[in-house]
Amino acid sequence: MSPPAAGCCHVTGFKVENWKQNLRAIYQCFVWSGSAETRKRKAKSCICHMCGAHLNRLHSCLYCVFFGCFTKKHIHEHAKTKRHNLAIDLLYGGIYCFMCQDYIYDKDMEQIAKEEQRKAWKLQAFTPTVVSHYQCTMTGIGEKYSTWEPTKRELELLRHNPKRRKITTNCTIAVKQKCRMRSMQSGGAGSALNVIEFSSAAEHRTDTTTIAVGASGQLNVGLRGLINLGNTCFMNCIVQALTHTPLLRDFFLSDRHKCEMQSPSSCLVCEMSTLFQEFYSGHRSPHIPYRLLHLVWTHARHLAGYEQQDAHEFLIAALDVLHRHCKGDDNGKKANNPNHCNCIIDQIFTGGLQSDVTCQVCHGVSTTIDPFWDISLDLPGSSTPFWPLSPGSDGSVVNGESHVSGTTTLTDCLRRFTRPEHLGSSAKIKCSGCHSYQESTKQLTMKKLPIVACFHLKRFEHSAKLRRKITTYVSFPLELDMTPFMASSKESRMNGQYQQPTDSLNNDNKYSLFAVVNHQGTLESGHYTSFIRQHKDQWFKCDDAIITKASIKDVLDSEGYLLFYHKQFLEYE
Repeated sequence: MSPPAAGCCHVTGFKVENWKQNLRAIYQCFVWSGSAETRKRKAKSCICHMCGAHLNRLHSCLYCVFFGCFTKKHIHEHAKTKRHNLAIDLLYGGIYCFMCQDYIYDKDMEQIAKEEQRKAWKLQAFTPTVVSHYQCTMTGIGEKYSTWEPTKRELELLRHNPKRRKITTNCTIAVKQKCRMRSMQSGGAGSALNVIEFSSAAEHRTDTTTIAVGASGQLNVGLRGLINLGNTCFMNCIVQALTHTPLLRDFFLSDRHKCEMQSPSSCLVCEMSTLFQEFYSGHRSPHIPYRLLHLVWTHARHLAGYEQQDAHEFLIAALDVLHRHCKGDDNGKKANNPNHCNCIIDQIFTGGLQSDVTCQVCHGVSTTIDPFWDISLDLPGSSTPFWPLSPGSDGSVVNGESHVSGTTTLTDCLRRFTRPEHLGSSAKIKCSGCHSYQESTKQLTMKKLPIVACFHLKRFEHSAKLRRKITTYVSFPLELDMTPFMASSKESRMNGQYQQPTDSLNNDNKYSLFAVVNHQGTLESGHYTSFIRQHKDQWFKCDDAIITKASIKDVLDSEGYLLFYHKQFLEYE
């Protein structure tokens, strides 16, 4: 048999006598599994021959009877040892070539796959349009993805339009990220960190394709309204912020969540995965998040009911449930951050907060480090005394924030949060050096910064005597440098005195604003909205089902309740 004119040349080694019959048997028994008998056989026999796992993207060798995990590379080890270069994905039915290191296309194999899949569909009495991901996985008939075959009309259009349409002035640039690798020396000799700098492709080019908000009012992919199901604006604005978190979006759209819960229908991570697919499907009609609401009510019962809830409380509850449901993911229990978890939630949102308690007698320091998902900041006007403004009150610029006389900035709030605090005689702590109770000071600093930093401005005050909303305007920047608030920079803030960092070239702790959640109204009655950044300087206001274009001024002039910042540089050891 002569090699194929195009595609993988390694399939010729498989196409020997009876290869079609063998391939059909594999599809019938281990991929599509249309009958009850073949489903039982698949459930019993389709486990990794090396680790015994059922999931982890099982592949079957096409040359011998061997099943191996693709995720853990057990099928790779088999291919290398036996020189069996072709394997089949038991969920999607794709053929993988270990020589090409990619999934391949072969016309004859594709035809067999289609024929066997159609037979399985008929046996199951399902059609491709009504079978869900969950049904496909559980019944063993594979995902219902059909390859695109152009119609005669589409072929004609392709012939007459061989090039992409030129971008007009009414179009915007699609979200793309440019990565620039550089090497950094860290600490000891010979150790280096690879640093990826992220910047919007819109800064550099104007020839990418897009679905944009232009003269026709067409929405960018990823922008989609959410129906208010009865005082659920608090949930909608958080969903908008999460679906526009870059690394979270990349995780879910690359289908990296592998559910291992006993009941996948109750998994919030699975629902978030579906939600991301809905947001980035290109559909314009508002999405109805009823399943998400039901799962939140199920797993966070204090949020159940149609009463208005707090957006910050919902964020923390959602992250907590997602974190718990992610535990079954690959790498879910590796210790790589302060709370010894490496799930996608902790990779993105978890930072380390260092607390230093200093004895006022012997000056001994007791240090603890705790994980955090957000930083709650006191505001002027609350019952808690606010640290007076010092730098910037003369109209200067601090951390990119232009001070107006009497205006509080996010930097002011962070300086107050990280200043030394005298605990007083009524809160003496037993000193390990003095072996007695002594007065002490406590100071909080950032030991480890998260990829996404969420700042919660404490606008709702609840006390025995007072319940009210604090409407103090807080100025926040588009770009934020967290270097002054790091534990490593503690010396520059002795006694609460702020000092501008001397190393202006250090960009590792710099953040960019990408989402703002606002609350309009009073403590008893109000409404949540959010601002979302899609491109470098393109912002949109999300008000439940309604999405409108917003200016940077609209964003920076807003009151601000939750501020989401994304790290500009990501480090990999």
